[in-house]
Amino acid sequence: MKRLGSLFLAAVLGSVFTVATFQWLGKNEQGVKLEYVTPISKVAYTIDENGKTVPLDFTQTAEQVTPGVVYIRSTQEGIARQQDVPEGMDPFREFFGPRQQGPSQSSGSGVIVNEQGYIVTNNHVVNDADVVEVTLSDNRTYKAEVVGTDPDTDLALIKINQTGLPHLSFVDSDQAKVGQWVLAIGNPFNLTSTVTAGIISAKGRNINILGRNTEQGNTAIESFIQTDAAINPGNSGGALVDLNGGLLGINTAIASPTGSYSGYGFAVPSNIVSKIVEDLIQFGAVQRGWLGVSIGSVNSQLVKEYDLNVNEGAYISGFAEKSSAKEAGLKEGDVVVKIDESPIKSSSALIEYIGRHRPGDRVNVVVNRKGKEVTIPVELKNRDGKTGTIKPEERSGFASLGLEVEDIDANVLKKLDIENGVRVKQLGNGKLTRLTDIREGFIITKVNDQSIHSVKEFTETLKKKKAGDLIILSGTYERQTGEFNYAFRM
Repeated sequence: MKRLGSLFLAAVLGSVFTVATFQWLGKNEQGVKLEYVTPISKVAYTIDENGKTVPLDFTQTAEQVTPGVVYIRSTQEGIARQQDVPEGMDPFREFFGPRQQGPSQSSGSGVIVNEQGYIVTNNHVVNDADVVEVTLSDNRTYKAEVVGTDPDTDLALIKINQTGLPHLSFVDSDQAKVGQWVLAIGNPFNLTSTVTAGIISAKGRNINILGRNTEQGNTAIESFIQTDAAINPGNSGGALVDLNGGLLGINTAIASPTGSYSGYGFAVPSNIVSKIVEDLIQFGAVQRGWLGVSIGSVNSQLVKEYDLNVNEGAYISGFAEKSSAKEAGLKEGDVVVKIDESPIKSSSALIEYIGRHRPGDRVNVVVNRKGKEVTIPVELKNRDGKTGTIKPEERSGFASLGLEVEDIDANVLKKLDIENGVRVKQLGNGKLTRLTDIREGFIITKVNDQSIHSVKEFTETLKKKKAGDLIILSGTYERQTGEFNYAFRM
């Protein structure tokens, strides 16, 4: 499980039995279909044979949906162990002494989303995995291929070579109501096919667990459905469903002081999940539209400080360098109150709505500007300020390392008595932090004895490496003497 402060990533899956009308998404270029279910009226109680009101029986629901839940085991091979390499040929022995690091394993849950073997789960369940295995509810086990991942939503799509599988259908998460019953099914603590029930406690929650600070700002999309259905470590990547069997969300996190269930679970809404799945199937990478704005939820402090005329909405405090919103005419101090026909009551609501769109899509943004509502059409672009298709990144390449580097001023190089290098500006969740002790501020002077003079040269060098290639980063720290070496495999 992933952890940030007192937040732990977890997940689950659940479902229901009521038959509803099905709607099919048209085939994409890969000929893959996703199924959607139209929600119908929900009941929390039923009448028994004596005319008494009793709680709704969930048994039929659980029986029908459980086969759509899978157990996922991810294996990270790690660095080659010392005994696997002849003495005198192991670079790790030279730098670190004998190493005994072997494969590491983690587990989670997943949801089958169509009969062709596509399974959605959490990115942190399969991130950097060398081998992914899926076990169905009938104990059949398959090797899975990672189709694509999206760290901004902590979602991933994997596929097994099997057809005719039981699966769950997507339902419109916008129609979910606070207080309605939901079920969760998953694999907590390796207890497979565990079913729990609860209600939706809140919507649009931002718990700041997926933050990814880049040059474009925080790129994470957090607008979670909060539930009190019991979820625990091992449930990550499972599903939250309504009482009609519709997939409402992929459970991703719990808030807990202990790491176990404390009554607060969080799921990525199905309207975000389905868009991510469609993109990964059709394009191999998420096609995400951007407004290019810095925003915050309107609260009493902002209302007082800026003399705002609204009490809800998303306040625009700034713009990115390549901002489609600024280009369209939005201004600092505007409060976004609606996009198209969807009310925007917080920054999370805005991020969620825009996150469902692709570059090139057009939206009508309604802002409150000094007490007057103004409607501004905006053509969304990608982070590069373009409307074209984004190509997928290699999972085994540079992007998986989880670091950001920067060029170094010539005066700093002269002071350190070195001729070249780039500095590690930021470390995220990636192979470097998992496999080495590298720290921010490290100055990389060489990659496998090749001198590095710029960020461009560093990036191009690593992008040429293949999965399994041995990489040795050599360099120094400004406030420490001597040369340091960090070794890992791509």
